[in-house]
Amino acid sequence: MVFPDRVGEASLLIHGERISRIVEPTAVQLLQADSIVDLDGLTLFPGFIDVHIHGAVGVDTMAASAADLNRVSEFLATQGVTGWLPTLVPAPVADYARAIKAIEEASNLKTGARILGVHYEGPFVNSAQCGALRSQFFRTYSDPSDISDLPVLPVGGGKHMMTLAPEIDGGIELTRELTKRGWAVSVGHTRADFELLDSAFEAGAHHMTHFMNAMSPLHHRSPGPVAWGLLHDGVSCDVIADDVHLDPHILQLLLKTKTAQRLTLISDAVIAAGLGDGDYKIWGETINVKNGRTSNEKGSIAGSVISMLDAIRMMKSQGASEMELAQMSSANPARLLGIDHDCGSIEEGKRADLVAMDRDGNVQLTVVGGDVLELPNRAY
Repeated sequence: MVFPDRVGEASLLIHGERISRIVEPTAVQLLQADSIVDLDGLTLFPGFIDVHIHGAVGVDTMAASAADLNRVSEFLATQGVTGWLPTLVPAPVADYARAIKAIEEASNLKTGARILGVHYEGPFVNSAQCGALRSQFFRTYSDPSDISDLPVLPVGGGKHMMTLAPEIDGGIELTRELTKRGWAVSVGHTRADFELLDSAFEAGAHHMTHFMNAMSPLHHRSPGPVAWGLLHDGVSCDVIADDVHLDPHILQLLLKTKTAQRLTLISDAVIAAGLGDGDYKIWGETINVKNGRTSNEKGSIAGSVISMLDAIRMMKSQGASEMELAQMSSANPARLLGIDHDCGSIEEGKRADLVAMDRDGNVQLTVVGGDVLELPNRAY
């Protein structure tokens, strides 16, 4: 069992949605429970939390119904994910409104991984670092009226996160306004310099989106956002560990420099995840997937086709320990969203969101809020 401070043997007593007791092996015989699940030979991790995912198994979050999102939730549970943020790309307001309505409806249904809120990737980003995002829908900011038409989930309906570039007109003011509203603000799709990034940090942006991707690269005479993220201990970064977005040696470098305490794993998965190679329609264009690499019509990488489980396996192959894997996949994303008091680690009083894996890194059991989920072996 992977705890925040150690890996060891123990038993959990789950009552309702929460871990009521952690019992050492010598006291197990004193437990009384309605049912017992034997995890002999398996390792129990806190459930994975994916804060950046655009879809999977044929579903795009921008076009999904509530039923479609539930289908993604079911798939993610088979990958050890117990919570996720459907992630939206720059689009017309009507598309945003439809997506938020579906997210709200799906959040009320208990199917697979929990929907924890919504992540807006843009539209306040730098067109010079657009990646696969549609720059015709990018915006600038002058006052709160510029975000009044962005639909949000109802109070208590989930967390809100936004990726933005602080160098856009009004970027620092936008960061300050979103922070005041309780949003998690992340820097991404950016070419900002050190001074501006320091201002963004002071305004509340303490995280960076798919670090090193869609931002100006490190240069010895123009360090930019990559050097800033590496140097700033108060900044956490998320990474796409798919052997496409970042070379494995870079993952090793990040483990050594940022350490697992300040790295968060994401999938950045798109519609093709869980389906395989082929052509897929997404965001108004055709995305091609070949040998696990996505490519849009301009030849740019357009998201990934991995799951958090794949990212876990990749980081393990680069030397990350079980405690570090739990930190990057559960504790850190929970802290980013401000829900680490409730989930993200195996501790008494926290939600029983758990995943049990075998020695080969396969998911054998997923528990969401104390409910042991069925993990169907079926094609999506």
